[in-house]
Formats: sequence, C-alpha cells, structure tokens
Amino acid sequence: MSLTKNVKQKTRNFIDSKHMLSGITVASFLESTIVPIPLEAVMVPLMQARREKLWLIALMATIGCIVGAIFGYAMGYYLFDLIGDWVINSFSSAEQFETVKQKMQEQGFWFVMTLGIVPIPFQIAMLAAGATKYSLALFLLATTIARSIRYFGLALVVYYAGDKAEKVIKKHKTKALIGLTVVVLIAWWLSTL
Repeated sequence: MSLTKNVKQKTRNFIDSKHMLSGITVASFLESTIVPIPLEAVMVPLMQARREKLWLIALMATIGCIVGAIFGYAMGYYLFDLIGDWVINSFSSAEQFETVKQKMQEQGFWFVMTLGIVPIPFQIAMLAAGATKYSLALFLLATTIARSIRYFGLALVVYYAGDKAEKVIKKHKTKALIGLTVVVLIAWWLSTL
C-alpha cells in the first residue's frame, strides 16, 4: 500500500473511530502546549466529514486547548520560580520584569485574547501569564473566549459552506484574522479609556 493510500486510510479510520472526539481533544491539548502547528488543518476536514458532530468537535477542541492552557500556565508559574532569577538577570533587569509584570496585570486579559485568536503560538500567552502570576480565572476566561471564537468560527463556516468550507477559509482567512484582531485591539484600547 502506498504512503498516500495508507495516510488516507488512517484518516478515514480516525474519522469513523469511536475515539475521534477524544483524539481531537488530545490534538488540541498538544497544539496548545508543545506542537505549534494549527489544528485547523485537521479540524476542517473532520468537521466536514462528521457534520452531525460539528459543534461537539469544536467544543472538544476548545476543552483540549483550555486544559493545555492550564498546563502551560502552570509551567510558567512553577518553572519561572525555579529559573526566573537567572532569566531576569541574564536577559533584562528586575525593574524591567516588574514593568512587564505590571503590564500583564493591567492588560493581560487582552494580551491573552489577542494571542488566542491570531496565528501566533499560544504558548507565549500561557507562559507569560503563569510567570507573572496573572489571575488564573481571567486567563482562563480570555482563553475560553478566544479559542471558542476560533474553533466555533470554523464550525460555523463548515455549517454554512459545507464541502466548500476549506476554500472559503483559505480565501478569507487572512481578512478574518485581521478583522478579529482589529476588533480585539479596539476593545483593548476602549478598555484603557
């Protein structure tokens, strides 16, 4: 069996598997923690193939990301305690870190929201929130909102566009990301007034 046929068969087996939902949850966890490859490449075809579970797939991907975010926050929180002084002294100063920490406390929600929507590795937001001991509740709220917009937005496109969803997403992805980022940045700016 050729490699292409083998991959297609494994993909079909996964789509039809009773472990599909737990698999997407694990994939979302991994994407948000250690594998900075966008999950959309898997989610859109999966949502198209399993439209009856469209919203559940988006929910499980969101849950996987939230669990991953808690893990990443904890890494920033606890590992920074172990190596933070060395990092601060090597790359900046205690005063600069205090400035970053204060900015994170004041504007961390919007920072996390922005990184949760745009295609920048989300690990940055998780580690920064944990390292600065940003409010876990606000961090999780921002993460949940941002990733819900991202994953349920994909589900919405698949719901309306059906088999043409990949083409629609490919055509409008950049515009949609810019638009969402602008909306978040405007909301961030309005919150500072």
